Amino acid sequence: MITHRPTSLADQIFERLENDILSGVYPKGTVLTELSLCEELGVSRTPVREVLKRLAQEHIVEDCGRGMLVLSITPKDAEIIYEIREKIEGMAASACARNISDEDIAALKEIVDLQDFYAQRSDSEKVKSLDSQFHQSIYRMSGSAVYYDTLMPLHSKTQKFRKAAVESTGKATQSAHEHRTVLDAIVARDPEAAGKAMSDHVHSAKLRLIEILNQQGDETDGNG
Repeated sequence: MITHRPTSLADQIFERLENDILSGVYPKGTVLTELSLCEELGVSRTPVREVLKRLAQEHIVEDCGRGMLVLSITPKDAEIIYEIREKIEGMAASACARNISDEDIAALKEIVDLQDFYAQRSDSEKVKSLDSQFHQSIYRMSGSAVYYDTLMPLHSKTQKFRKAAVESTGKATQSAHEHRTVLDAIVARDPEAAGKAMSDHVHSAKLRLIEILNQQGDETDGNG
């Protein structure tokens, strides 16, 4: 059952369904219908219909005649998203270094410290959550709604691939180390260094993604 919060009911439903689709709760090829979603979420058809239209505009689902067919973010899509993020997130980190408050610095430090803690303990769910918090905080602390609104959907769409990356302790630890490098540049209020550190981090994340996809392809070939 969806509970009411300050955001609209449709926004709540959209956030939940987008997350469930992108994280694999609804696999590629699943057909979602208004009736089934209404029963599952305990809501009327009007907000569900609105949300399905929004998901179609995001190319996450498409009309198949029997309902809305769940699509999938392909590995190539994810690689392109990382390439876009590499450019724009560097700019957002630079803006963050220029605009960040002492209070926000303390919040970022806490996120990175916790990520280090959980990476060493191989808690992939905690690491993934903290990874998202770190990037989303940078978007918000940049001082520009444009950065936030542009980067949030891109970050969300790669969550299935990011989960695979943080399940490796070595890769999770490397990512946490890169976050600390970004943090150090922001704390120093050095926009150029912050932008470079963030761009380098997203580039490294893309390379880790490619490595994981190649490994998965090899395993599939070996089992075929």
